[in-house]
Amino acid sequence: MSGAGKKIADVAFIVGKMIDWEGMSKLFVSDEAHKEFATLRRAFDEVNTQLQTKFNQEPKPNDWGYYRKGTGSRLVDNYKQAYDEVKIPQYVDNVIPQYKPKFDALLVELKEAEQKSLKESERLEKEIANVQELKMKLSKMKTFTKSGAGWFFFGGWWATAVLQ
Repeated sequence: MSGAGKKIADVAFIVGKMIDWEGMSKLFVSDEAHKEFATLRRAFDEVNTQLQTKFNQEPKPNDWGYYRKGTGSRLVDNYKQAYDEVKIPQYVDNVIPQYKPKFDALLVELKEAEQKSLKESERLEKEIANVQELKMKLSKMKTFTKSGAGWFFFGGWWATAVLQ
């Protein structure tokens, strides 16, 4: 498979997955618009399928022996020589190697930030649970002290006080 053809097929496949066909179809009001949209989706799926199947296959090698049987071997040899001399230039990607280290560094940074965020999230959840527990204890203490007397921990000693 050629490099450019494979890239086109891969991009079409990814784009096809990214399109929210159901969400877009809800935007249309008339039946005619729904029909046109269904036609568009069907055409997109057909082209996408062709790209996936056509460009993912390696070409079959020529059977030069088959052609020699039907025509003269000299003519086939000339065609084979011309065929072998044809060089299809391959795309050399100079952009991805230039940005790949930066991208990898960003991915590492992202993973570190994600881990840090998860740890911070766990810490905050524990703190929230602790605050809720303290609120519950405080509300119990308020109901106990509303009766007019209460026990308090003061300076290392438990003391009782009468509230007015």
